[in-house]
Amino acid sequence: MESIDLLVLRTTHDWLQAGHRVLLATVARTWGSSPRPVGSMMALRNDGRVVGSVSGGCIEDDLIHRYTTAHGGPGLPLGRPEVIRYGVSADEAHRFGLPCGGTLELILEFEPAELPLQQLLDHLDQGRLMRRQLTLHSGAVSLAATATPEQFSFDGRHMINTLGPGYRMLLIGAGALAEYLATMALFNGFRVAVCDPRPEHMATWAVAGVEHLKGMPDDAVRAFNADLRTCIIAVSHDPKLDDLALLEALHSPAFYIGAIGSRRNSQLRRERLIEHFGETEQSLERLHGPIGIYIGSKTPAEIAVSVMAEVLAAKNAVDLPRTVSVSTAKAWQLPMA
Repeated sequence: MESIDLLVLRTTHDWLQAGHRVLLATVARTWGSSPRPVGSMMALRNDGRVVGSVSGGCIEDDLIHRYTTAHGGPGLPLGRPEVIRYGVSADEAHRFGLPCGGTLELILEFEPAELPLQQLLDHLDQGRLMRRQLTLHSGAVSLAATATPEQFSFDGRHMINTLGPGYRMLLIGAGALAEYLATMALFNGFRVAVCDPRPEHMATWAVAGVEHLKGMPDDAVRAFNADLRTCIIAVSHDPKLDDLALLEALHSPAFYIGAIGSRRNSQLRRERLIEHFGETEQSLERLHGPIGIYIGSKTPAEIAVSVMAEVLAAKNAVDLPRTVSVSTAKAWQLPMA
């Protein structure tokens, strides 16, 4: 499954190429509470078809009525991009389903140029991180490759959005937990790969759409070329596989690195990595373990929910309180185990 950004851009291009008129809407600024973060996009076709989202649905409905031929509307206009704001008053916030006090500002691009869009998709399909800048007064779009994702920005004249290849997850170990994690990652828009040199484990893998990497996990981590949109999770329960993979992962820019294990096993792993492989307490700060947030999970499916929640929090730059960590929560209840 593609990330929602890529899906919106690809669908916009496909609709334009098929001769449809299209509006590309982007959340530019928000005040107070808002249903979608800045940078969220949706594409609206002249006949009312929509892909993506800028709100919980009410703003999409208003855009359909304003700008398309659905329900007898006037159809999409032509011209330079426009800025439109929703939820300024309490009545509008209620009408458009915004939380109390929420205000949302959208940039509307009417008939986005097809060539820059095709060039952007070509770069994204080749795994490049791209900076897209829209100049509001002219509608001109410029593209530039970048090594570091920037925060979305809009200063009233220029909109800058960093777009990149979808988020990726590399799983070390092919057991039941890995299958549940892969399934959840896929429907959250991640590309997923799994590596397990034990043929008896790989032989029973049942999740479609996952890349199978051969060889030893540390080699697989190196070949995976982890970037800022990559997470690496060791779930094999075998230190010979997990430890070496984690060593490679810790020297990569991956946004999340974690390993399954009890509190005791996680502590023993840290001691091994320090004593035998030259790591330090500081270098191991990025290593999550035990992984997940504490929800009292027991089954592989429940543990996967816990782990995926922690991964998504890291992806979204949410600093979780220590009280939700497995280590802290269990320390209040049980001796180390």
